[in-house]
Amino acid sequence: MTAVRFRLVLLVMAMLVAGMVAAQAQPASPKTVSGLPIPRFVSLKADRVNVRGGPTKDHDVTWVYNRAGLPVEITAEFENWRRIRDWEGAEGWVYHSLLSGRRTATVAPNEKNKDELLSLRDKPDPTSGVVAKLQIGVLGSVKRCSGSWCRIAGEGFDGWIQQERLWGVYPNEKLE
Repeated sequence: MTAVRFRLVLLVMAMLVAGMVAAQAQPASPKTVSGLPIPRFVSLKADRVNVRGGPTKDHDVTWVYNRAGLPVEITAEFENWRRIRDWEGAEGWVYHSLLSGRRTATVAPNEKNKDELLSLRDKPDPTSGVVAKLQIGVLGSVKRCSGSWCRIAGEGFDGWIQQERLWGVYPNEKLE
């Protein structure tokens, strides 16, 4: 083997090793039917959404949601079906056209005080003015999130709440 060929073989081997190291350094994102990340939050598009035990119409309806706008988390995809989870941890399969990319959130309960009212503030600051008091389970549209505060709006309210008190956004998630 000539010196030129030997160097060429070494170069090719070095490139292959470098490619394998780079591939191992970056976690592979799951391949999804939609091309969107999993998990992700969406909301229910319709007032009546059948949740099935599996990803076909042949599977039994296990329960029915009756609240459009309710946030759910997509945990898997199969063809046109999405496995969703609600804030209570219940999971099932829903046809994709019954889901919306519109981001909503519910005020999440605190382990210690399930009856507390949470302050909705006029600015993302715990010392700013209170514009409303929200009960656990109140549903709102997510307008923005800074990573620690979210601006939500609903019937008769619009303001900022600490992000950790919402179900429908991830911790430290930023939304514009």
